Amino acid sequence: MLSAQEENFELNICHLYGNLLNTYGDNGNILMLKYFGQKLGVKVNIKIISIDNDFNEKKYDLIFFGGGQDYEQFVVSLDIQKKQKAIKCYVENNGVFLAICGGYQLLGHYYIEACGRKVTGIGVLDHYTLNQNNSRFIGDIEIVNQETGEHYYGFENHQGRTFLGKGEQALGQVIKGYGNNGEDQTEGAVYKNVYGSYFHGPFLARNVHFAYQLLIKALYNKYKTIRIPLWEEICEEEIYDE
Repeated sequence: MLSAQEENFELNICHLYGNLLNTYGDNGNILMLKYFGQKLGVKVNIKIISIDNDFNEKKYDLIFFGGGQDYEQFVVSLDIQKKQKAIKCYVENNGVFLAICGGYQLLGHYYIEACGRKVTGIGVLDHYTLNQNNSRFIGDIEIVNQETGEHYYGFENHQGRTFLGKGEQALGQVIKGYGNNGEDQTEGAVYKNVYGSYFHGPFLARNVHFAYQLLIKALYNKYKTIRIPLWEEICEEEIYDE
């Protein structure tokens, strides 16, 4: 079995609209993926795919899609329709994908802005997002993944109320905070190897084991028989103490 630390393995990460959707420090997730990729002995290549750029799903092993302000998200919503077919193919073929806030919303059918305008998503996931009247969900949040028992910690700041659809499971159950909609105690979404969340911050800086999990999923997808170092082999204890 091949070892990532002995061979010249690499991962190609697509940062969707990284030059536009970077308002809340979500770009830090890219830095964490690159850092842990290096700890695994893997070369990490990052490319921003933005307005009018072609997206070839076969070139990438992991996608990150962040959030932004309404104007930038609306501009992205128009352009991303041209990439819908390729993104759907990537998703259905078990591509690894992390989407935060606006990116999470745009993977669904639509979202409603605070002003009431309906913005069309690409519908590769089955959720939809409604608005609130003169209110936002803001503050620290903690959730627990009911399958793994893992706790995730973050900060949420969103006006949207997202409701999951067919084939989607919640990333976790809300212990503290609001989550997807403030009603059903769900936060985020999981579909195949796609993970959506409202955690800003960035998410992976406070949940470093999740970064590791994303990377090993991408490595197994690409190399199949690669030997991945155990979590304990690559991390100093103080990194993942919560």
